[in-house]
Amino acid sequence: MSNGQRSALITGITGQDGAYLAQLLLGKGYRVHGLAPRRSTDTSWRLRELGILDDVHMIDGDLADLSSLIRAMEQSRADEVYNLGAQSFVGTSWQQPLLTADIDGTGAMRMLEATRIVNREAHFYQASTSEMFGLIKAERQDENTPFHPRSPYGVAKMMAHWATVNYRESYGMHASSGILFNHESPLRGIEFVTRKVTNAVASIKLGLQKELRLGNIDSKRDWGFAGDYVEAMWLMTQQAVADDFVVATGITVSVRDMCKLAFGHVGLNYEDYVLIDPKFIRPAEVDVLLGNPAKAKAALGWEPRTSMEQLISMMVDADMRRLGA
Repeated sequence: MSNGQRSALITGITGQDGAYLAQLLLGKGYRVHGLAPRRSTDTSWRLRELGILDDVHMIDGDLADLSSLIRAMEQSRADEVYNLGAQSFVGTSWQQPLLTADIDGTGAMRMLEATRIVNREAHFYQASTSEMFGLIKAERQDENTPFHPRSPYGVAKMMAHWATVNYRESYGMHASSGILFNHESPLRGIEFVTRKVTNAVASIKLGLQKELRLGNIDSKRDWGFAGDYVEAMWLMTQQAVADDFVVATGITVSVRDMCKLAFGHVGLNYEDYVLIDPKFIRPAEVDVLLGNPAKAKAALGWEPRTSMEQLISMMVDADMRRLGA
């Protein structure tokens, strides 16, 4: 880029991670471009909420269309490419398995190919996921733990992950994958369990809702703050050599305990409001995910800064503000 200003292209910029990453990169002086597929709904509320919507250069394009990705690479003249775009809700992947495979799996390969064609020197980041571990083969999952995905989403992301490794090994591209464990924030979509809970807590506290229906509340996840996790993404693209890294807190919390924290934050007992509804039980459940972020700490100098208590309090407070308004 001219003036020595670095340029980044972010697919999925209107999602939770895309918005926080755009904010981080703008703060570092980057020119930030976002790939925006044409959809009937306005998805830019997160960028607006962070106050950065006008600072981002939007480019029309879709992970389903290689020609638009090539054009996006040419227009942005990106030094760094962050492929965060995906059908990102695990539950939906059983209803739309082929769409999930095309966008999350083949879509990543299209973005890799567009990067290779236009600027193979660009540093590429792929958003991999702990859902690839699925039926876990080790108590704590790290970069060497075998994958056994338990959803169409996990299967599609696994294809994208190995495609990234393949482009790194085949073409010498600086292509890294972040195997991110669950990461949440006030910008999380309402369909994700953490935000479903914090939004319900706020609604119940304000008298707008009487109960909260959930599926398996004994499943355990390693939950962190998305704002911390995007920093790990950026650090990966800054390394001399590309690699794959688990990004996690190393602490596991059940959905039940998360409910306890959220309701407790507003002085309520979760047992009075949470009901188990069989319709929210998944065809193949992942019972426990627990990451080992030792490599990210050693090689990137990255550590999570936000505790589960701080995260849930932040999310409940944000939902109280939104609903109160």
